[in-house]
Amino acid sequence: MFRPAFAALTLLAPAPVAAAPVWTGLLGTSAAVGGYDSVSYFAGRPVEGSDKFTTVYKGATFKFATARNLAAFEANPARYAPQYGGHCAWAAANNYRFAGDPKVWKIVDGKLYLNYNRDTQVKWEKDIPGLVAKGDINWVSLGK
Repeated sequence: MFRPAFAALTLLAPAPVAAAPVWTGLLGTSAAVGGYDSVSYFAGRPVEGSDKFTTVYKGATFKFATARNLAAFEANPARYAPQYGGHCAWAAANNYRFAGDPKVWKIVDGKLYLNYNRDTQVKWEKDIPGLVAKGDINWVSLGK
């Protein structure tokens, strides 16, 4: 039996999350972390990467400001790649994906987390351990 109301809702529903790429590019770039050098965050100041120093990790292009940072990433990409594929940590904790802003970040327990904007980060910072635990659980299905 055809149900017009249900059909209309189905047409308006957003595409399934799984259709989105795991790694997010931001600021008009297809590069991971919006083209920022993910190793530079661990020195306390994110800088934009260069097309001269790139590598591919899990299907995403990562850019680096220096050959040294590229080498560090290639030696241990899991250490330097942002959590949740560079998506917003607060969104992952709430079981959805939303692009993380490379300018809104925090290193927690040696891991890089991005958030959508500063207001969202303030909400995330109210319970980082609890929200990271939720994000880690949710990312198992969101990250596919």
